[in-house]
Amino acid sequence: MFKLAKDSAVKARTQAINQLKAVLVIVDPALRERLSSLGNAELFRACARLASHDGEEDGDAVTQATHLTLRMLAERIEQLTGQIDELNQRLTRLVEHHAPQLLVPVGIGPDSAVTLLITMGDNPDRLNSEASFAALCGVSPIEYSSGRRSTRRLNHGGDRRANAALHRTVFTRLRHDPRTQAYCERRTQEGKTRREIIRCLKRYAAREVFGLVRTASTDPAL
Repeated sequence: MFKLAKDSAVKARTQAINQLKAVLVIVDPALRERLSSLGNAELFRACARLASHDGEEDGDAVTQATHLTLRMLAERIEQLTGQIDELNQRLTRLVEHHAPQLLVPVGIGPDSAVTLLITMGDNPDRLNSEASFAALCGVSPIEYSSGRRSTRRLNHGGDRRANAALHRTVFTRLRHDPRTQAYCERRTQEGKTRREIIRCLKRYAAREVFGLVRTASTDPAL
């Protein structure tokens, strides 16, 4: 339920941010220039302070409406950000209570951990092995032939949210984990493409997650 609420809040916040920035394109040039150099956090705070006197009769009506729209969008963004932060804290506490071992490996944060736990919990009858979990997440290799060359490609099926969680894990490790970086360099020297390397890394990540979560997901107390 918390993940559902968070995903909804994230989607709504993204929409509000896009709308606010679209409005900034058509505002008065002086205001646009003043706000253009601000980062997102400063921009939202500045917009939230606009139109404090929008009920005044003097002044341009279009300007007043624009300022009011920017203020309301900024306030909505701040409110949704607060909800997302609260839900993140609740999700983190749940993972730390039920599967803290999943937060130990590099690259797996609370959101990805929750996504993978939900996938496993929703499909207990399909988790006969780590290979079945990889197929469920859409990271099992599929034989592919162009007629001249036989190779393997990523599975485009499976649970796409779990696949995205493993994808984030792999790219975080490519940026921060020396072992993953060394593996990538070695496989590149062997002639593997970056896409093939990522496919292998996602498969390894699925195997690791299955081994870490299997005990927790099969415990009747959980």
